[in-house]
Amino acid sequence: MSQLPLRAQLASALGRTAATLSRATGRGDGSVIGGRVGLMLEPDLLRQLAADRRLALVSATNGKTTTTRLIASALRQLGEVATNAFGANMPAGHVSALSSAKDAPYAVLEVDEKYLPEVLDTTQAGVVCLMNLSRDQMDRAAEIWLLAQKWRRALASRPTLVIANCDDPLVAWAASGAARVSWVAAGQRWREDSWCCPECGGPLDRKGADWACRECAFRRPTPSWVLDGEDVIDPRGQRWRLDLQLPGQANRANGAIALATVAAFGLEPGHALLGLREVTSVAGRYTTVERDGRSLRLLLAKNPAGWLEAFDVSDPALPIILSVNAQGPDGRDTSWLWDVDYRILMGRPVLVTGERRRDLALRLYVAGVPFQLCDSFGQAVAVLPPGRIDVIANYTAFQQIRTEFGRAE
Repeated sequence: MSQLPLRAQLASALGRTAATLSRATGRGDGSVIGGRVGLMLEPDLLRQLAADRRLALVSATNGKTTTTRLIASALRQLGEVATNAFGANMPAGHVSALSSAKDAPYAVLEVDEKYLPEVLDTTQAGVVCLMNLSRDQMDRAAEIWLLAQKWRRALASRPTLVIANCDDPLVAWAASGAARVSWVAAGQRWREDSWCCPECGGPLDRKGADWACRECAFRRPTPSWVLDGEDVIDPRGQRWRLDLQLPGQANRANGAIALATVAAFGLEPGHALLGLREVTSVAGRYTTVERDGRSLRLLLAKNPAGWLEAFDVSDPALPIILSVNAQGPDGRDTSWLWDVDYRILMGRPVLVTGERRRDLALRLYVAGVPFQLCDSFGQAVAVLPPGRIDVIANYTAFQQIRTEFGRAE
């Protein structure tokens, strides 16, 4: 790392102080306020902090926090890594992450989908990972085809290496204009947002994992990396068993993307897997917490695609608590609940809580899924007998539960 200009050093130091005070006073983890203070004093701070680092940006609708953690864990075998481990994925969070590890030669930053063009332009990152695009926070997020178009424009003619999921047509279209792309067949279980060709609007024909437009030449690129069950096949045809401690198909997809990304930094899959297998929980996701003889596993689901993956991880033999809010970070429009097929919960004890529990209760009623409505999360836990319980919550509901249990990692 080159020496920062004096103004940037001062801005970075004051930002770290603000972050420390935020943590000490219990106002938060400091990952946003520290960056805001730094950027107020030096608006160009993100560019200066990113200079001379080997930097990867990770963006998607779902899985970017987990994939960022996996990549960072693997890269630590090469040296210190700066990363926004708790999901503060806008420029203020990026500044905080880079300031807190100002001498780290490597950086892995999760980036909000809308901010990716801006952050890429500012940081000149050498690697960008694109995993999936689906509907999310519909009252305030850009329409996903517009996001794909912005990604495509941002990547055009750049020397950046793009690691992209070729199984998602929107991601493939966004990445196809880049100068260098490493395609990964990471899978796409949620397909309701990609039945039409982003190039011409025609219908996409699908056969297994393959897809192609019926009316133009746009089709699934040929992958270099392939997720095949529990294994990842690398560009040389060698198989690598993932054996991640994180559960589910979605995390195996995240692991495949992570392996392809760290390979761009020169780390072989056999060595990278050692780091990937160390990750057991990500900002509270998949953590098990205890209360009064009950073991509660915490799962996060923010949108229809995320609920599909949470159901995949959830144990159908266990009772389940569902909690939904509609605060600013969640999006205030809960109409997305009607895109989730809750019939998979049939036969399980289902308890419903959260600020928008009645919205969810109506959706379950229409789906024919029996449930019990609870005024609070604590009440829902108390209703169930001792034993194992799954919990699925959207973003702010999840954070409230984490806080109640001491923000388990």
